[in-house]
Formats: sequence, structure tokens, C-alpha cells
Amino acid sequence: MAKKIAVLVNEDTMQRCSCGGCLKAFMGKKDSFERYVDEEIELVGFTHAGGDLDKKIASLEKNGVTTVHLSTCMRGKNDQYEDIAARCAEKFDVVGYTHGGPVSKDGKEAIILDKQV
Repeated sequence: MAKKIAVLVNEDTMQRCSCGGCLKAFMGKKDSFERYVDEEIELVGFTHAGGDLDKKIASLEKNGVTTVHLSTCMRGKNDQYEDIAARCAEKFDVVGYTHGGPVSKDGKEAIILDKQV
């Protein structure tokens, strides 16, 4: 059975980004998705973190998502990054980046959280 993954992208960035970096990393099991190299994975959600986040989280949970990846642009450009990660960790494991390294060019480390039990 495939592990079900969702990606949350920074809302403002999604207005001008094709999300190719996130998708390329997912499809190639590179960067943050390298952790699944020996697992089957399925992308069941890809949306921005704006709007009604609680409703989005409920929908992802209903669709069997086990892990949410916060996009690399969210880590770098969203001042609610830590808060969104914590909210997601109430229901899912959280990986706080998609492509590139776990530490950004300006030294900000990606958040990695296990689902809160």
C-alpha cells in the first residue's frame, strides 16, 4: 500500500510558480522525498496553505494522508511556517521542505515533526 503524501505550498508563491521544483523532487524521490526511496508513495493533495486550512487538513485526513510536506518556498517566505507545521502535526507527520536541502541558503532549518499522538 502506498504512503499518501500531500504538499502545502506558500499561497503567494503559488500565484507565480509552476511548482515544478516540488513536483520534480516528488516524482524523482529526491531531496525531502528521498526518505521514501524504498516505499511506494502517492501524491493525494497539492494545494496552498491559504484559505480555510482546517477544512483542507480535514480533507487530507479523510483522503488518508499520512505525511504533509511544506514547500521550500513556505519555509523561506511564510511567516506562519512554524504555526502551519504545528497545526499539520496534529494529524500528520510533517516534513518542512520539498526540494533543496533541509537547511536553506540563509541558514533556516526545515521543521521535521512526527504526528502528535
